[in-house]
Amino acid sequence: MVGRMKAGMFMAPFHRVGQNPTLAMERDMELIEWMDELGYDAVFVGEHHSSGWEIIASPEIFIAAAAQRTRNIKLGTGVISLPYHHPLMVADRINQLDHMTRGRVIFGVGPGALTTDAYMMGIDPIVQRDRMYESLDVILRLFRGETVTHVSDWFVMHEARLQLAPYSDPHVPVVVAALMSPSGMALAGRHGTGVVSLPQFVPSPPQELREWWAVAEGVAAEHGNAMDRNNWWLGGPLYIAETREKAFEDVREGANIFYQEYFHDTLAVPRTEGDLLDQAIERGSAIVGTPDDAIAHIEKLQERSGGFGGFLHGHHEWAPREKILHSHELFARYVLPHFQGQEDAIQEANQWSQDRATDVFGTAPDVMRKAYEAAGQPVPDAFKQQPA
Repeated sequence: MVGRMKAGMFMAPFHRVGQNPTLAMERDMELIEWMDELGYDAVFVGEHHSSGWEIIASPEIFIAAAAQRTRNIKLGTGVISLPYHHPLMVADRINQLDHMTRGRVIFGVGPGALTTDAYMMGIDPIVQRDRMYESLDVILRLFRGETVTHVSDWFVMHEARLQLAPYSDPHVPVVVAALMSPSGMALAGRHGTGVVSLPQFVPSPPQELREWWAVAEGVAAEHGNAMDRNNWWLGGPLYIAETREKAFEDVREGANIFYQEYFHDTLAVPRTEGDLLDQAIERGSAIVGTPDDAIAHIEKLQERSGGFGGFLHGHHEWAPREKILHSHELFARYVLPHFQGQEDAIQEANQWSQDRATDVFGTAPDVMRKAYEAAGQPVPDAFKQQPA
């Protein structure tokens, strides 16, 4: 059973090559501040070291700065690429962030998405997922307060332990990225963690979403864990405006540039003929339209997946800055209430008042006329009874 749907953002972040990176990161920070003000639940910040598009190398540094500029929003690593780091260093940094943010950190992990990152460090992409498994196993032991001795072919620990107990109880919440292969879902099941899935960032998702979750549940059962759909985040690129025509007008050029220059030119994904945004819409890999369109798409995503607990906007800069901020505001004002139990209650309250207004109070002119008469004052013409 899935409860109140959370909402947040997955910030790789994507910035078109050739921009001022200092200003781009400041825009990212301002967007997190705006989402905090609008009441979003979480933002996940990525780690990348090549490509030129995703320019944040250390999500921990970025999160530490964002924590000082926000009040309530959770701040997740989206994700730390575990094969790139010694597990003790990762555990220590996350534990420190847990204290510095007073428990607002979510620890998101993955194997590393860009093969060019691994290439620069001399890491064979074939071993990345095995190393992710090994690293998270050790990190969770450290979070639980264990002293760990571990000898691996890529790291060594001698009586390693964390100096600080976690701020969160029992430790920071953990989510595992699951994007292209079943390994992420299997790892989440192994430890009973949350999951971040962004199938809409993938040109052709490899499996149906219900099959993804079944993998996690199967592995969880083998290890005596239980998976909770409320801790499953799903999402992808989304942009909404007051009308569908305006939304497509705002983002068509930027979206086509993104799909062409990032997926096809940078990642060498084979290109197909035609408008790339239209193709993404057709296969369900992006949401562009009105708040009602967003509601319909997310409801379909809930149905396809069997239910999930959090929707993530896939951060992009397909439109000018002010319009992107407005899109997030429209989502918070008109889409979120539908999934958080607020919309029905408000509409029911309004209908209740409409149904009883005349019987309980009379019409507005009646009420005002009686008030003037009770005070012994002349009744204005606007409130006088009209002839039948």
